[in-house]
Amino acid sequence: MRRIIAEDPYWTLTAVPCLSNLCLQCLVNNFEKKPICEELTASQKDFIQERLSPSLPLHLTANLVTDGVYWKRCCEQKWDVCDVSHYGHSWKRMFFERHLENIIELFIPKETDPKVVLQMVPLCKNYVKRLDISQLLPPIKEPQREEEEDGSDVAMDIEYDGPGIDHFDFGILLDELTNLEELHLTYGFKQCGMNFEWKMFEMTDRDCESLAKALKSCRTLKLLRLHQSHIEDKKCRLLVKYLIDHPSLRALDFSHNLIGDSGARAIGKLLTKSKLEILNMCDNNISGVGAKAIAHALSKPSSLLSLNLRLNHLTDEGGEAIAKAMLKNNTLLHLHLGGNKVTWLTAIALSEVLVQNNSLKSINLSSNKLGEVGGKALEKAMSHNTSVTECDIHLTEVNEQSVSSINQLVWTNQSLQQKKHAK
Repeated sequence: MRRIIAEDPYWTLTAVPCLSNLCLQCLVNNFEKKPICEELTASQKDFIQERLSPSLPLHLTANLVTDGVYWKRCCEQKWDVCDVSHYGHSWKRMFFERHLENIIELFIPKETDPKVVLQMVPLCKNYVKRLDISQLLPPIKEPQREEEEDGSDVAMDIEYDGPGIDHFDFGILLDELTNLEELHLTYGFKQCGMNFEWKMFEMTDRDCESLAKALKSCRTLKLLRLHQSHIEDKKCRLLVKYLIDHPSLRALDFSHNLIGDSGARAIGKLLTKSKLEILNMCDNNISGVGAKAIAHALSKPSSLLSLNLRLNHLTDEGGEAIAKAMLKNNTLLHLHLGGNKVTWLTAIALSEVLVQNNSLKSINLSSNKLGEVGGKALEKAMSHNTSVTECDIHLTEVNEQSVSSINQLVWTNQSLQQKKHAK
């Protein structure tokens, strides 16, 4: 019999690409000049997404390439750590949120063109739900004149008392992000080096007013976290003024700032007129007077579920006021009063709450001086309570017997709650 020997001994019929794949590869090669995607089937779109260059212009891919492998490749090319579970398992959302965050964090006022941000808005506004801004850069400091470098005390005073520095203006952005639900902000500087100044780590009055107006225009915002930014009473009152009628805000975090009693009174007013569910005022300068204002709001019908006043200066004046308010409150689930210089007087007042209140789920009194008397009062009250499943009394000078008894009662409540959920 005759045999036909191929010139290429490795040639095989299975190595010939399918005609449809050749056509799809042609679409990939010419995607930038003539993008075609919507007319394809799901499997054909996957073929193209696996082969498109991640360096294609965003104005071309943003609203044309759907969520999938392409955006995963873009994220992994740009960042070493990519946990898509933090972004609703959407690679496209991760890319645009982190990309916009990087632009804002590297924005230099009076140097960076605002168009850099504004051009991104039409491309990303449908996908950005959360922004976590951990740095806001100040303007570049202009070199001093020779006469200001003579080391005189007058020159130094002028430099220190001059107008505050301004940061990125959120007024140009927030009202355009129609799906934004969470905003985390820190007015700080990651790598200040030898040019350190405290003014780099605080918002100015102009920053505050601009941000407040922008927050009011962002009608979809549910969570605002503005911490470690040297916010004092004046700025707190201004922010509350614009947030007081916000339709969707449910969580507010002003932790690690300088808010005192005047700001706390504004927060109290906010609680009575908003639908706030979570309030975190940890590590501020609120004393008993400010706590009374918050307590007054708690004593009225409120939607608040969690209140964190840890690391303030409430003392028993504020602690007892909060406790009395809780006797009239049936909505609050979590209360944190740790590190507030409260004593057994507050513990006794809260013990009355534990006996009567059946809605409170957790209470934290750690790092206070409750003493043996306070521990005994809480122990007796917990024996009549079935709702509290967490009671933290670490570092409170309560004797070990009371601590053990309270922990046992808490575990009993936890078991009861688990059985209810099982049913």
